[in-house]
Amino acid sequence: MTEVRVAIVAITKHGAAIASRLAPQIPEAEVVVSEKQAEQMGDFTNPLRIYQGALSAQIGHLFESYEQIIFLVSLGAVVRLIAPHLKSKDEDPGVLVIDDAAEFVIPVLSGHVGGANAYAEKVAALLKATPVLTTASDAGKTIPVDILGRELGWQVEAPKINITRVSADVVNQLPIAFVQEAGSRNWWTRSTPLPANIHLFERFEDVDTYQYRSILWVTRRDIDAAVWRRLEERLVVYRPPLGQS
Repeated sequence: MTEVRVAIVAITKHGAAIASRLAPQIPEAEVVVSEKQAEQMGDFTNPLRIYQGALSAQIGHLFESYEQIIFLVSLGAVVRLIAPHLKSKDEDPGVLVIDDAAEFVIPVLSGHVGGANAYAEKVAALLKATPVLTTASDAGKTIPVDILGRELGWQVEAPKINITRVSADVVNQLPIAFVQEAGSRNWWTRSTPLPANIHLFERFEDVDTYQYRSILWVTRRDIDAAVWRRLEERLVVYRPPLGQS
């Protein structure tokens, strides 16, 4: 498995101390520190990159070089720093902020698709801190429609408008039919029970589509265009890899 490329960025004395504590626990991380704070760094074996000048001049390189960027910088400053570099949730790296007391880990950008939410939970566990997750599916402990099954190799098949509308139905706790005809059954990875508004089926034909606001369908079937038209923006399909059961 390819390691995630991670940067830990520190610009203050407290930030350097937290980075020195966190870095040894994330061997794949590179520590990025200002020249002014370089002498404050503790001992660790992670790569260390010392930059000169303003942090704002480093953001473009950070966005191009890393999949997860952990800032030991204030949230407001990070928002201003990254704003000119934002493209889309499909391209931007995950961005996290850790407060100066290392009490909270906040995913700021690319929480789902970029993996910042999951990485924030990992970092928070390492620091014994609290992850602050604000995306609705994570806060509500329900299905993340846009990335469901990603770690299992599932591919999402649906127009973006479908994903948006179905995601809203899921987090608003409307009746959802989850049909699984293929793929691993280990798709629910949260420690909490499956929400009561999610109803499980083994065949699409068993679903009364008038009783459910939206349908999540894990299948290898070819889906007729008439089915997509009939369900309009209420259907999201997942394609598991061949041989997965």
